[in-house]
Amino acid sequence: MFKKIKPWISAFRLRTLPLSVSGIIIGACLAEHNGAFNYFIFIIALLLTISLQILSNIANDYGDGVKGTDNHTRIGPERAIQSGAISEDEMMLGIKNNILIVIGLTVLLIYVSFGVNHLLLTLLFFLLAGLSIYAAVTYTVGKSAYGYRGLGDLFVFIFFGFVSVGGSYMLFVKHLDHHIFLPAISLGLLSTGVLNLNNMRDIESDKASNKMTLAVKLGKKRAKQYHLFLIGSAIAVSMLFAVLYYSSFYNLLFFIAYIPLTIHIIKVIKAKSPSDFDPQLKVLALTTFLFSVLLGIGYIL
Repeated sequence: MFKKIKPWISAFRLRTLPLSVSGIIIGACLAEHNGAFNYFIFIIALLLTISLQILSNIANDYGDGVKGTDNHTRIGPERAIQSGAISEDEMMLGIKNNILIVIGLTVLLIYVSFGVNHLLLTLLFFLLAGLSIYAAVTYTVGKSAYGYRGLGDLFVFIFFGFVSVGGSYMLFVKHLDHHIFLPAISLGLLSTGVLNLNNMRDIESDKASNKMTLAVKLGKKRAKQYHLFLIGSAIAVSMLFAVLYYSSFYNLLFFIAYIPLTIHIIKVIKAKSPSDFDPQLKVLALTTFLFSVLLGIGYIL
């Protein structure tokens, strides 16, 4: 039985989960700053976000697996379908079961957050949940998978940035405020950087499999320039946020994350081969999580 559990845990890609909850942390902390935090809402929102990320991961495994994109030329870790540890039918069943879990958590979260008093917000969040499921699955699954058309970066920016930060904030406060937009943009840029780093690592195998990611379309040199733009812009936007909304020295705690981000930029500049990008994936994902935690804590201390 353990032999079957291990490949599923691998397919869940646990190292992606901290990045997925970063927006929830920022939104919740900014809500606490406004005196509107609720632990129950926070816990359910975390569980829902983790479920959506796992759904995205196993759907990605399925989509790339059945299309043959995950093959021996790929540099990253071997995927479940690619290795044969999980069959295509088993993975599809896992996707369906995960969708049911996401729907159940969505209903619970909306009920706890809005009850029966916020009909428009309830409808909005059901729509967002539906779009999130669609985005998680169709990144690589289906004939018109948007990840194969260079649209993954846009979707990551929107969902990991605005939807994650803004949506979680609304769960607590029941409306949007202007001060959430700059953190949402920063997080969206950093999250897009993680995807671009992954795509730069896989640029050769993706090109051979006709997976036209933005990195493939840009080419190695411009994809690296684009990556530096993403990280540099995230730093600049977050600095602007710190200036415009400064109220305490604690607000500047997230500046600590600039240290590993700067080192990351140097590593990317020096990278020569696609395999050089792989170690930086974990670095950037965890640094983005650190950035989010420090930014959030800085506004509740």
